Amino acid sequence: MLTITQIQQILEKEKLLREFITPTCWTLTAPFDKDFQKISYDSREVDADTLFFCKGNNFQQRFLEQALAEGLTCYIAEQPYEVPAELAIIVTDIRKALAVLSMAFYDYPQEKLKLIGITGTKGKTTVAYFTKQILDITTNKKTALLSTLNTTLDGVTFFKSKLTTPESLDLYRMMAEAVANGMTHLVMEVSSQAYKVARVYGLTFDVGIFLNISPDHIGPIEHPTFEDYFYCKRQLVANSRQVILQHEIDHFDLLNELAEKQAIPVITYGNAAADYQVKPLEHPLAFALSSTKDRFNLNGDYEILLAGDFNKENAAAALIASALVGANQTAGRQGLAKALVPGRMNLLLKPNGAHIYVDYAHNYLSMKSLLAFAKEQHPDGELLVITGSTGNKAESRREGLGQAIGEYADVAVLTSDDPNFEDPKKIAAEIQQGIQNDHVRVLFEVDRKKAVKDAIHQAGPKDAIILAGKGTDKYMTVNGEDLPYEGDYQLAETFIKD
Repeated sequence: MLTITQIQQILEKEKLLREFITPTCWTLTAPFDKDFQKISYDSREVDADTLFFCKGNNFQQRFLEQALAEGLTCYIAEQPYEVPAELAIIVTDIRKALAVLSMAFYDYPQEKLKLIGITGTKGKTTVAYFTKQILDITTNKKTALLSTLNTTLDGVTFFKSKLTTPESLDLYRMMAEAVANGMTHLVMEVSSQAYKVARVYGLTFDVGIFLNISPDHIGPIEHPTFEDYFYCKRQLVANSRQVILQHEIDHFDLLNELAEKQAIPVITYGNAAADYQVKPLEHPLAFALSSTKDRFNLNGDYEILLAGDFNKENAAAALIASALVGANQTAGRQGLAKALVPGRMNLLLKPNGAHIYVDYAHNYLSMKSLLAFAKEQHPDGELLVITGSTGNKAESRREGLGQAIGEYADVAVLTSDDPNFEDPKKIAAEIQQGIQNDHVRVLFEVDRKKAVKDAIHQAGPKDAIILAGKGTDKYMTVNGEDLPYEGDYQLAETFIKD
């Protein structure tokens, strides 16, 4: 429940309140009090006891009129509308108002959970799954998860996520549900958009992990520049009680300076200069973690199920974060040994010995890491990559994908990957422009299923095939519609048996 008096107090504290408007007066003080049993930004889900938020770039007055026709009496917005409402609450920033009022409406559930926030251009989902698996052992599966792929609010039952970081109202509703389900910890990915549009405004994380940074999500409907993208990303550092940083990442000094300015403790991992050194061992899935101080008693050897040295560093981040919220080394070792991440470096073997890697790699940094690993593992064979790029968003990714392909691949089959309202051939042409290597053979096949089938059937014993972008996704977005698609992993499982 939320009252108008409480709303006034919260908005005034955050300096968000402009005025209250009734049909007869404008005032800085609530003209009457009222209890709201519901809050919503969806005009289809309102009644007389709902506080309705007029938000979004595409908001239109007709949505508010529709809500009023359903019995709504009060709304909150950045401007008054010519509608017959009992009360309009006018604010300076509707998204920030939505965040602070949502946390109040759901009784500040973040204070009843240990929160781990993870950001970075690549690796967020892997670290989230690693961390959850470790904390599942620590908490007896009382750890909720909000990731790009899946969400669980009871620690066990998963459903597909709509956004990497939910809208603030949905975020606090989910947190409250997790608390009601007995969860004690929450691991969540925090996107740059979450800070850009104030989904996590006012939220402080117990632990913030910053993995890496490279250009991504730059385009007309996301971030106009890399600077804007990086600025939004690093807000996680400024809004955490404890920060974990990879020691060799770009702009490390700035991130460390930001933490120091706000007296936020930092723990680093990576090379010998870091607080915790990550050293790959002879076994391809093993690594050692070592520290001269080792305040968390984590020194020792570990094994993971995902290929690639970058995943060993992801595992180190998860170990340190988990230790900060109560996990010990035994839980860390056991959790990492069985943590699987959907669509992250999943490996399938063709009977003749060819390796098929299925991964969600979708930008320069993730594609480069994936191809570099495959090239190192298969120096005598042909490296073939099948990929595309999503339509109508993050156009800057395309050149980067091409650049990574040009640096490592022998053959590139450019195909569809949720083209939406764009022509897959146009997207493929933009990727191809980034392939600055005449030795890479470039093919185009709009039918992704056929591209996967042909590549697997033709692969020789020493070859490696990279299926990048779709992972286990069961849909292909075309012209605004999610059409059925088997998923790269499922297709590969089928075709290696043919």
